[in-house]
Amino acid sequence: MSQKDTNDKHITPVVGVVTNNLNKTANYLGLKRNIILMLGLTVLMYTGEKLWERFIPKYLDGLGASILIIGAFGFLQNFLGAIWALPGGYIADHLGNRKAFLVFSILAIFGYVIAIVFNSWIAVFIGMLFFFGWSNVALPGSMSLITKTLGKGKTVMGISMHSLIRRVPMALGPIIGGYLIVSYGLLTGIKIAFGISIVLSLIGMIFINKLTTDERETKPEKIHPIQLWKTFDKKLKNLLVSDILVRFCEQIPYVFVVIWCLNVVKVSASEFGYLTAIEMVTSALIFIPVANYSDKLEKKPFVVITFVFFTIFPFMLYFSNSFGLLAVAFFIRGLKEFGEPTRKALILELSKKGTEARSFGMYYFIRDGIVAFAGFLGGVLWQVSPELNLFLATGFGILGTLYFAFFGRGTDTNSEIAK
Repeated sequence: MSQKDTNDKHITPVVGVVTNNLNKTANYLGLKRNIILMLGLTVLMYTGEKLWERFIPKYLDGLGASILIIGAFGFLQNFLGAIWALPGGYIADHLGNRKAFLVFSILAIFGYVIAIVFNSWIAVFIGMLFFFGWSNVALPGSMSLITKTLGKGKTVMGISMHSLIRRVPMALGPIIGGYLIVSYGLLTGIKIAFGISIVLSLIGMIFINKLTTDERETKPEKIHPIQLWKTFDKKLKNLLVSDILVRFCEQIPYVFVVIWCLNVVKVSASEFGYLTAIEMVTSALIFIPVANYSDKLEKKPFVVITFVFFTIFPFMLYFSNSFGLLAVAFFIRGLKEFGEPTRKALILELSKKGTEARSFGMYYFIRDGIVAFAGFLGGVLWQVSPELNLFLATGFGILGTLYFAFFGRGTDTNSEIAK
């Protein structure tokens, strides 16, 4: 036997073991072909968004926008998320995931072109109508694709991987965007960022074209939005009510958290960056372990626990008068992602079969449309007293948590929705 044959004899079993372990890991994480392509698309599109998102208020200021107009940016950001979610769901259900993602990407590119060509804050707002909603308009389609590809037994794991992979652009995007601004100036740097976003969108379309075609044997049932609302199970409506209350808890102090940390507690900007990192790392570390159990157990306790963490954060923030205590508060803030993939999976499982994307979009349309006004309420409360802002936010969280604890339900084998 030659030396080559001997080496091959030893190498082949090793390769087989490695391949087998990789396949087991991929199956455990729900990494099927369509899911991998969707995650790749998510990284590309989210990176494009995060390059400029944090710097848009300063960019608007550089374009001559007034303080009032810059303030309207936050409201428009939340409001567009609500407005785009519903048509996003309808497009995904009617066109299928692949065609829907292509439509969303083309709309985003169109918006970026408007923002680049016209040197005006008005052009940015018009462009936002198309490019700022990609993450929201594509979310129902992404969730629907996960459910169809993995089935209910792996839905939470698939959503957890989607949530986890989004943390990559959240971390890298602002760093790259900041480098562009430092290197080329504010206005030119942001426009270069918009241009890079277009390139990433085009690359993303290559991923989209490789998605397995989801041809439909029958046309999706035509349902008017009002009729779609009537199909919502009582369990889903109770989840929606509690979720709205808890999101008020999150959004009332949301834009003022950095002000509290820097102006009241007096931590530095770099220390605030570390606090944000603590939050992101915490949320990233819990996604997969929690998903493993959530897919096998009743989902309600996971949602209740995540609502509790939402509620604790503003209360803890008030009593955090040092970096160490703020680190604990932001650790708790990271834990609020504990049951978020489970909540999203619950929305899909409680939706009428065949309308998952539309129902998911309707849910977010209602929730975010109402919660968009929490920012205004938070501003009024902060002017009266920061303490009032934080304590009232905590009160909303307690109401939402208790509502779901008493009236919320998970899914069970007898659910009428599954029939």
